[in-house]
Amino acid sequence: MTDLFSLAWPADQLGAALAALGAAANLAPRQSKTPLTPANLPDDVDGLSRWIQTAVATLGFEAEPTRIAYSELPAFLQTAGPALFRLQTDGQSRFLVVHKTRRKTAVVLGPDRRAYKIALDDLRQTLSAGLEKPLLAEIDAMLAETAVLRTSTAKQARVRQFILQEQLGGAPIEGCWLFDLSPGSSFKKQLQRAGLFRHTAVFAVVYTIQHFLFLASWAVIGRAVFQGRVEFGWLIAWALTLLSIVPLRSFNTWLQGIVAVNVGGLLQKRLLYGATRLHPDEIRHQGAGQLMSRVFESEAIETMSLNGGVRGLTSVIELLMAGWVLALGAGGVWHALLLFAWLGMIGGMLVIFYRRRRRWTESRRDLTHYLIEVMVGHRTRLAQTRRRHWHRGEDDDLAEYVQVLDEVDRTAIVLETLISHGWLVVGLAGLVPAFVSGSASPEALAISLGGVLSAEMAFRNFALGLVNQLLAAMIAWEQISPLFWAAARSEPQGAPEMTAVKRDEERENGRLLDVHDISFQYNERSEPVLHHLDLRVQSGDRILLEGPSGGGKSTLAAVLTGLREADGGLLLWRGLDRPTLGYPGWRSRVVFAPQFHENYVMGSTFMFNLLMGRQWPPRSEDVQAAVELCEALGLSELLSRMPAGMLQTVGETGWQLSHGEKSRLYMARALLQGADFIILDESFAALDPQSLQKAMATVLERAPTLLVIAHP
Repeated sequence: MTDLFSLAWPADQLGAALAALGAAANLAPRQSKTPLTPANLPDDVDGLSRWIQTAVATLGFEAEPTRIAYSELPAFLQTAGPALFRLQTDGQSRFLVVHKTRRKTAVVLGPDRRAYKIALDDLRQTLSAGLEKPLLAEIDAMLAETAVLRTSTAKQARVRQFILQEQLGGAPIEGCWLFDLSPGSSFKKQLQRAGLFRHTAVFAVVYTIQHFLFLASWAVIGRAVFQGRVEFGWLIAWALTLLSIVPLRSFNTWLQGIVAVNVGGLLQKRLLYGATRLHPDEIRHQGAGQLMSRVFESEAIETMSLNGGVRGLTSVIELLMAGWVLALGAGGVWHALLLFAWLGMIGGMLVIFYRRRRRWTESRRDLTHYLIEVMVGHRTRLAQTRRRHWHRGEDDDLAEYVQVLDEVDRTAIVLETLISHGWLVVGLAGLVPAFVSGSASPEALAISLGGVLSAEMAFRNFALGLVNQLLAAMIAWEQISPLFWAAARSEPQGAPEMTAVKRDEERENGRLLDVHDISFQYNERSEPVLHHLDLRVQSGDRILLEGPSGGGKSTLAAVLTGLREADGGLLLWRGLDRPTLGYPGWRSRVVFAPQFHENYVMGSTFMFNLLMGRQWPPRSEDVQAAVELCEALGLSELLSRMPAGMLQTVGETGWQLSHGEKSRLYMARALLQGADFIILDESFAALDPQSLQKAMATVLERAPTLLVIAHP
C-alpha cells in the first residue's frame, strides 16, 4: 500500500496546492498575486470550505465541498478528479491533490509538483481508515473464531468488507472538495474542457469518410454497370463498402449523444447560474408569463441548436462532397459553381423567413404571457370584471396570431420546396449544354446526375436543420441571452484570509455596521430615495425602523444586505468594505428576509426551504436546529398536520401554507443562516397576537443583532 501521507501537502502549503492543481487541470486562468494560505487556517470543515471556495475563486475556478457515504466511496473515486482530500494523522491535517482518475489508478500531485500514480483502492482505504479502525479489531476477532474462514485470506477480506459495508454504509466521509470551471467563466473554455471541439472534429472526419464510402459504393456498382457486366467481385466490393458505413454511423450516433449531454448540461448550468446573477430591477417588471416564456425558450434552444447544428454540419459536408462530384462530371467546375450560387440565393430567402418567424415567435410569447397572467389573476377577474368582458380582445389576438402563422407556414413551404426541389431543376438545367452538344460521355453524365441527386439530399438535410431548427434556436437565443451573459458578471470574492476569522470574535460587543453618507436613486425617479444617510449599528442592537410606504425602508435594507449598490457613500462592516469581505462573505454576515411579495417558497420540501441558506444536504445538527426553531416559532402544529413532516413538499404544487405560516418560515430561514445581523421587512404583519408574541420572543432571543422594518 502506498504511503499517501508522504504525497500530501502540509496545511501551510494549501494555497500552493490549489494553484498547482488549477494549473495542472487547466482550470486557473490567472495566478494569485498574494500568498493564499493564512497562518490561522480553520480547523473545522465548514470554515475550511469557505476558505477554499474563496481562494479558488481568486484563481478563477470553483470548489464544491462534498460529503461521501462510505458505501458510495469506490464509485465516487472513479470520477473524482480534480479533487482535494484532507488526511488527518497525529492531529495534523495534510491535503492530497488528485489531478485525475483512470479506472483503477489516480494521478496525484505531490508537494514537489510531480505527478504520481496511486491505486484507487489505496486511496479508498486511506480515506475510510478513520471509520473502519474502531470496528476492525472486533471483526478480525470474529473472523479468527470462524473455522471456515480461518484458512482463506481472500474469503476473510471479502467477509470483512461486507460487514464494514453493512455497518458503515451511510456513514459520511468529509473533507473532500471537487473542482471545476465556474459556470460564469469562458463558455468556449468550458466547451473545450468538455471535449466538444475534439468530438466535433472527430464527428466531421468520420462523417466525411462515411459519406465518401457511400459515394464510393455507388461508384463501384456504376462502373460495373457501364462496363456492361456485373461481376461477383464488384458486388462483394459494393456490399462491403456499404457495410463499412454501419460502424461509422453507430460511432457518430454515440458521439452525438456525448455532445448533446455535455453541451446541454453546461448550457443549463450556465443559464441557472446567470438567473442568480440578474439584478432585481431586470426582472421586477416582468410577469409570470414572460418568465415562463423564457423557460420555454431555454428548453427549446438546447434541442434545436444541437439537432440543427448536427444537421447543418452534415449538410455542409454533403454539399462540399456534392460540389466535388459535380466538378468531376460533365458540367465541370461551372456546374459546381452553380451549386454554390444557388446556395447564396437561398441565403437571401432565409433572411425573409427569419424575420417572419421572429414576428410569429414574439406573437406566441405575447399570447403565452397573456394566458398565464389571466390564469394567475383568474379569481380577481371573476370578482371584479363583468362576464361579457372576460374574453375581450382575445379573438383579435388569436386572429392576428393565425395570420402571422399563416405567413410563416407559406414562406416555409416555399423555401423548403425551393431549397431541395428547385435545385433539381437548376442542377439538371446545368447539364443541358453538355447533353445537347454530345461532348460528354455517359459515365460523365452519370457522375453529374449523381452529384445533382447527392446535392438534393444535402439541401433537404440543410432545410430541416437550418430552417426548422437553427433559425428557431437563433430566435430563442434573443430571449435567453440576458441569462447567458449575466453569468459572466463577476462579484468580489473578498480576501481568503477574511474567511478564516472566527465569527465568534466578530460578535464581541462593539461597532458592527457603519453607514456614511449613503445615497440611492432609482432610475425612473427624479428624487433620491436615500439622501446622505448615516447609520451606526452596534453589536446586540435591536432596531425598529418605521415609516410610510415608499419612504425607502426596504431600499435601505437592500443596500445594507448588498442586493443594491448605493450611488454614493461608504458602507463598512467592522471597518471593512464589501469588496474586502467579498459579496458571499458580506451576505453571510447580513441576512435579509424581504417582504412577503418578494420572498418565495420553493417547490421542494419544507426542510429544504428552511435550510437552503444554511447547508444542503443538511447534517443531523442542522435538522435538529431547524426542528427546534420551528417549535419555538409555533410551527409544530403545521408540521404535525403534514403527512411527511419536515420532508413534506410545499409550494404552489405541494402543501399550501397560510400567509402567517410563510412569514414564520421566512423568519426561520433567516435565523438558521447564523448571520450576525438579521433584517426582517414586514415579517410580523400577518401574524395573530398570540403567534406574534411567540415569534417576536424567539427572534429577539436568537438574532445577535436585529433590524425590524414595520409600518407605524
